[in-house]
Amino acid sequence: MKTTLQLLVLLFSTFAFSQTIGIVSFATGFNNPIEIAHAGDSRLFIVEQSGVIKVLNSNGTTNATPFLNISSLVSCCGERGLLGLAFHPNYATNGFFYVNYTNTSGNTVISRYSVSSNPDVANTTGTILMTVNQPFSNHNGGTIKFGPDGYLYIGMGDGGSGGDPGNRAQNINELLGKMLRIDVNSGSPYGIPPTNPYAGATAGADEIWAIGLRNPWKFSFNRLNGDLWIADVGQDQIEEINKVSSTTAGLNYGWRCYEGNATYNTTGCAAMSTMTFPIAQYTHASTGGCSITGGYVYTGSTYPAMQNKYFFADYCVNRIGMVDTSGNITYSANFPGSNSFTSFGENSSGELFVTGTSQDIVYRVIDTALGNDDFTKNGFSMYPNPADSELFLSNSNGTVLQKISIVDLSGKLLIDQKLENTPVNTINISSLQTGIYVVTIEDTSGNTFTSKLGKK
Repeated sequence: MKTTLQLLVLLFSTFAFSQTIGIVSFATGFNNPIEIAHAGDSRLFIVEQSGVIKVLNSNGTTNATPFLNISSLVSCCGERGLLGLAFHPNYATNGFFYVNYTNTSGNTVISRYSVSSNPDVANTTGTILMTVNQPFSNHNGGTIKFGPDGYLYIGMGDGGSGGDPGNRAQNINELLGKMLRIDVNSGSPYGIPPTNPYAGATAGADEIWAIGLRNPWKFSFNRLNGDLWIADVGQDQIEEINKVSSTTAGLNYGWRCYEGNATYNTTGCAAMSTMTFPIAQYTHASTGGCSITGGYVYTGSTYPAMQNKYFFADYCVNRIGMVDTSGNITYSANFPGSNSFTSFGENSSGELFVTGTSQDIVYRVIDTALGNDDFTKNGFSMYPNPADSELFLSNSNGTVLQKISIVDLSGKLLIDQKLENTPVNTINISSLQTGIYVVTIEDTSGNTFTSKLGKK
């Protein structure tokens, strides 16, 4: 017991003072997972490149029956496949969701599907909204997201090969190398938002929202302020991260004229002053990276130190990067082995997950430096800590508490108990294994307070 306690105290101290970002396994058993999405509830939806979408429940189990299987329609793999998934903002009432896949002819398809009477299974027949011809097999983009304006954004790569030989990213009459924006609630098969920069009589393709992208494999919106973050995969040397207001139309992100901030091929290009350059970038030479995997700004509540940071990864480096509000990049320690990170995702509460194609695991992203001060500074005390079989929670500030929940570091709910309006509550934790857990208490106004617990 003494040895166990010493090891636990050492682990506990590491969690208290380390600034390391970590990952813990949440679910396994996938096949080339390349997208994670949610539908506004507790489930996650895992997109497999071959054309299958699986339901991942909040307890870490995966449904045996896929949510959708369109593998017969999909050309896979390499940079092709079922690449994107987005649920309609009104999914709870209309049941619509949208996918981005490469069809058997090698072209990009945006299609709408709907959920069946079973909330865990979709109808198998979809409606194609858009097909975009792809001249090469790479740089398909793939991500689709609904913006805070309710429109569907579609990230399109430049058509592939290398160096954008067709100069498509700068051509406003091409859909390749662009961020597109369409209105799925009007028109047939879709409408054009009137504020699109080339809408109507203006020269250029109506669907274009921004130009000058090479391969925006992953982009996301900050769910709290609407900022658009685009991770654009580089050519030979530089990976870039762009951050702009989601209301800013008609931006030019610079490719093929510039790779990141560096000149690439400026023949026939507009003035540098007309282009939007990244908030952050890194080189292959300095990091060992090869292809950026964009993520999200953390907007959850479990890990306060992670808030206001943008999380990303690289396919060739087994670690996670973070960008602060000033554009500075820091990195976690390298994780053991290789994951070939392909996608981040957030659940409906803003907690982060990441997955890759080497291990086919969905991980929870955690902050191992989660501290106790969220309890102590608000007048709560949890003792003993580490604890054995019983935990005591005292409240000295008069706040009326209603619930305590205890989850493991992957986010699996293990204890969910109602609290009595007494100075001290007793919680039986004998069912927990030795380790570190996250404890959240909630008052009657819905405010939550988080700390960590060591179990002997």
